[in-house]
Amino acid sequence: MRFTAEDLSQIEEKNIKAEKVEEQIEIFKRGNLPVNIESAATSGNGIHQFTSKEREELGNYYDKKRDDLEIIKFIPASGAASRMFKSLHNFLNDFDPGKSSSGEFLDRTQDEELKNFLDQMQNLPFYESAVNISRDSQPGFDDLNEDAQKYLLLQTILFSPGLDLSKYPKGLVPFHKYKNHVATAFEEHLYEAAEYASSKNIAKLHFTVSEEHLDKFREELDNIRSRVESRTGTRFEISFSFQDAATDTIAVDANDEPFRTDDRKLFFRPGGHGALIQNLNAIEADVIFIKNIDNVVVLDKAGEVAKYKKLLAGKLLKLQDKCFQYVTLLDKEMPDESLLTEIRKFIKDELFVDIEAQIANLSSEERILKLRHRLNRPIRVCGMVKNEGEPGGGPFLVNMKDGTKSLQIIEGAQIDENDPRQKEIAQNATHFNPVDIVASIRNHRGEKFDLSNYVDPSTSFIAEKSDNGRSLKALELPGLWNGGMAYWNTVFIEVPVSTFNPVKTVADLLKSTHQPG
Repeated sequence: MRFTAEDLSQIEEKNIKAEKVEEQIEIFKRGNLPVNIESAATSGNGIHQFTSKEREELGNYYDKKRDDLEIIKFIPASGAASRMFKSLHNFLNDFDPGKSSSGEFLDRTQDEELKNFLDQMQNLPFYESAVNISRDSQPGFDDLNEDAQKYLLLQTILFSPGLDLSKYPKGLVPFHKYKNHVATAFEEHLYEAAEYASSKNIAKLHFTVSEEHLDKFREELDNIRSRVESRTGTRFEISFSFQDAATDTIAVDANDEPFRTDDRKLFFRPGGHGALIQNLNAIEADVIFIKNIDNVVVLDKAGEVAKYKKLLAGKLLKLQDKCFQYVTLLDKEMPDESLLTEIRKFIKDELFVDIEAQIANLSSEERILKLRHRLNRPIRVCGMVKNEGEPGGGPFLVNMKDGTKSLQIIEGAQIDENDPRQKEIAQNATHFNPVDIVASIRNHRGEKFDLSNYVDPSTSFIAEKSDNGRSLKALELPGLWNGGMAYWNTVFIEVPVSTFNPVKTVADLLKSTHQPG
């Protein structure tokens, strides 16, 4: 690829190497590399299930250890709320209250979600604010017909000089209306952290945000800190980081040539949440809870969520204890065959990794090194819920390039749709990934792993996007909990769907799980 002097200057300004951009263009030419799924992970076959007694024991194990641990909650929160309000934008663009009724519009579009939203919008946490602003800005608002009122209310919700929520980060959109206050998703994450991610009454949270929204998050923190700390008896230490511009990726056109803006500049896009592996790599903690910004519950349900977070954390600590014990033994002396057999059984039964084919023909010394290498890496314990039609990736047993089989979280875009067997396995999967992860990123000596060494770069994927109406191809880096953690030790545990309450569209705020009792 021949870049102009202006191109090279632009690339250098982003702190990206020209060779890296050339590699990305080659990926576009190569196309997506599908994963090789062996089977779906299911209950008892890759996904652990625990009795209530076992859940309690693991939760208690974590609680006994937590005050001796450095704990942090890591929340990707840079997403804008614009996608959350997509159906409302469509309604405002296509509906004219002066020419037809909303009923006629809904009959034509058959949009049941929009119908339910319009029928129940008075239950939104920001409804009263929108009404008050609409009355102030529109004389005679109360005399308008119902459709005209709703149309004006939606404009007030989405745009300035109203609430302007479509330009807000999702984390700062009001999610829940209580008797005396309205809480954003950002605030609810603090309440949750006090329940399960605090140590010695201190809760640390790290949010990855867009730089343009940082001041808004800090202002929100100033507004809520006193209320949340008083209610929880917990002191909060909140930190923020941005996605590094050096992780942006080049876009290309249909011919895999660099996509250029109207002024002939190269067009770069954020590389997706997989870029956040570098933000996670900068975290200092013994235990890291990872959860999406929009997956929160109202206060009276936080205790139930916390119970399962503690289960995951307890299992993580048990696994970590065993891994540390085995690595220490392998470092100290030449182990006997009985210990090697015990370690191989642990790797197979607890970590669900099949390495037998890889080590079968190795010498004793080589086998010990392989076992140690398998144990000595970051660990994540992931909650998995039964599939009830929610979008998102799922848990699978995957044939890896190194000859092992291991548990992975796989997105639909990674599945080879042209392979009938792969497609059938994916379609018959029983669970999906709610992004409910507890992670350990330190070794038995307390040293941090370099998480960039455990990424599978081949799992990046190409997505169709557009810019100002022009089609382009974008490159998504290996997803944070997909290829970004491909070479971690991974364990899946079944958790109830009640722990998963995402707000993907504004209508989700009307569900019972987001309505305080």
